[in-house]
Amino acid sequence: MNLRVSLAAIALAIAVPALAGNEPAAPLPRDTADAAVIRGSIAFRTYSVLCHGTEGKGNGRASKMYTPRPADLTVSPFNDQYKEMIIRGGGASVGRSPYMPPWGDELSDEQIRYVVACLRELRKTGK
Repeated sequence: MNLRVSLAAIALAIAVPALAGNEPAAPLPRDTADAAVIRGSIAFRTYSVLCHGTEGKGNGRASKMYTPRPADLTVSPFNDQYKEMIIRGGGASVGRSPYMPPWGDELSDEQIRYVVACLRELRKTGK
């Protein structure tokens, strides 16, 4: 009996917004630019915020411990391929700060592309 009540409640919850003209938004397609930015921002918040800060300006809580300071990613002049190399191999692999760790063993190629999409958005919007 409880299962019938639960199924009826689920059906009602789905039907009522549609009847009222308030249909739920369609899910975000997996391969859109917006979806890549969202996924990249999750990885960025997980791995990069401590040094680069929430807005990517190089002012995270740990940034004061490093000289040179972490890069301000909102003004980065580098192309996507170079950013992928830095993320994958770390700063030292491209002659930059040895404090930027390599994330290639931690992040998949897909996740790295998503982070680069997030960085591209940071560069455009500053947030």
